[in-house]
Amino acid sequence: MSILLAVDGSESALSATRNVVALAARLREAPKVELVTVHLPVPQIGGLSSVVSREALDRYYREEGEAALAEARKILDDAGISYSAHVFVGKPAHTIVEQAERLGCEAIFMGTRGLSSVSSVLVGSCAIKVLHLARVPVMLVH
Repeated sequence: MSILLAVDGSESALSATRNVVALAARLREAPKVELVTVHLPVPQIGGLSSVVSREALDRYYREEGEAALAEARKILDDAGISYSAHVFVGKPAHTIVEQAERLGCEAIFMGTRGLSSVSSVLVGSCAIKVLHLARVPVMLVH
């Protein structure tokens, strides 16, 4: 089984990570885990590229992404579960679904931020968007 585990450093993402660990303990074969975080792109502002280099921006995305992955990595490492870690830049819901398809994942695990149903209707939710876009099962963990 191949699982895309989407994390953002939140407590619900860590709960999703612990759920992947619990599932792995029940499977005959260890799952292939693709640990993913997605950073929103920095808005394109005229003249920004003359002040901030592409290398600096890439370093920023990498450092922020590694920070978002750190605790989930620790949980997976402590459980002895191997994984491939990825930091992507883009619209989170679309990028999660696109990468799940590209990586051949059979399921997506991710947390919710615990938004109430009213605020998720008003604000929108990455988790709800993933549910609508994904063609594989999605496990949302609160």
